[in-house]
Amino acid sequence: MFFGDIQKSGNCLIKKRKGEKMMSSNTQTARRSAMNVRIMAQIGMLGAVAMVLMFFEIPLWFAPPFYKIDLSELPVLIGCFAMGPVAGAVIELVKILLYVVVHGTTTAGVGDIANFLIGCAFIVPAGLIYRRMTTKKGALIGMTVGTVVMTVLGCVLNAYVLLPFYAAAFGMPMDALVQMGTAVNAGIQDVFGFVLLAVAPFNILKGVLVSALTLALYKNIRPILRRS
Repeated sequence: MFFGDIQKSGNCLIKKRKGEKMMSSNTQTARRSAMNVRIMAQIGMLGAVAMVLMFFEIPLWFAPPFYKIDLSELPVLIGCFAMGPVAGAVIELVKILLYVVVHGTTTAGVGDIANFLIGCAFIVPAGLIYRRMTTKKGALIGMTVGTVVMTVLGCVLNAYVLLPFYAAAFGMPMDALVQMGTAVNAGIQDVFGFVLLAVAPFNILKGVLVSALTLALYKNIRPILRRS
């Protein structure tokens, strides 16, 4: 009887531990599901805010009228810092898709794809570096690298994809687009001068503005994203 009681007690203890493990596993699964829902909601919210910001464009004195700056990368970069570079890229995608749905596209999707790639060129390097160096210094280094990558990719895409596409779409020679740049900056005489004196400063200015605003706002917004 004595050994039988010990065996029964041991079996009960094993069952109890199995039950506790199952409950713990179910709790962890529920927490992960709730976290995934929260992240998806935040991605959608930040993507929608970014899309709205795309409509508030500011003309620039050194570039042709069709180059206007917006601050739509601000919520994207904040989300990238708070949730990681993958989430940042998804927010960028949501932003572009929502803008196409609401505003439509005049470039058969070419400009929208380029905008997505240029946006990711900024926020993904910044997010990757910040993930390894979660400090103000890491954020500054990340945003600096992101600005450089965005500027280089923006110049390449404009020179070899966007400007030729716009010229073909509107039935005008490339020289006509260059002349629009010459009208605001006499130093622009060819496509190389166009990307060097208009496109590059455009992306640098955008990177600096978004970076400065992110540094000013992120500390206050991050707890909200982590807590919600």
